[in-house]
Amino acid sequence: MGKLQVFESISVDGYFTDPRGDLSWAHAGTEDPEFDDWVGNNASGGGALLLGRVTYQMMEAFWPTPAAEKQMPRVAKGMNAARKYVASRTLKPTWTNSRLLEGDLVEAVKTLKRGEDLTVLGSGNVAAQLGEAGLVDGYQFVVVPIALGGGRTVFNATRKLRLVEHRAFRSGKVVLTYAS
Repeated sequence: MGKLQVFESISVDGYFTDPRGDLSWAHAGTEDPEFDDWVGNNASGGGALLLGRVTYQMMEAFWPTPAAEKQMPRVAKGMNAARKYVASRTLKPTWTNSRLLEGDLVEAVKTLKRGEDLTVLGSGNVAAQLGEAGLVDGYQFVVVPIALGGGRTVFNATRKLRLVEHRAFRSGKVVLTYAS
């Protein structure tokens, strides 16, 4: 049975978007080669990606571009090579190795988990639905040193988590990995 992990950048007050839906704050800030190296290693971890429509469209617009290849070549290579499943009722995926999930999200993910590991990137609505359905095995949060004062969170209900790993970086970002 495959594992399902949710990966999110969040503010110190627990939001993955600000009140206007912006998430550019997650990538701003101090340059940190150690963090960049961690991101490159994390992006080549294998398994398939599971994305909601909005996240898919943002990533499709960036990762296959020369700018992505120049800025973050290891991450771009991993993102473009990975199998990508898209949860959408309106989108027809065109990015390399992308496939639309059909039917009920929870049932489709149960089927996928029988054969492979999956990582939800961003995609807060998808992450929340799968968490509520008990399908998420773990969460990996990059806590960015900024307080947003409001926005959207990954959780729609109380969820007990167990810390399994943590790592702090010079930029002030902290990676927290939890089992659910």
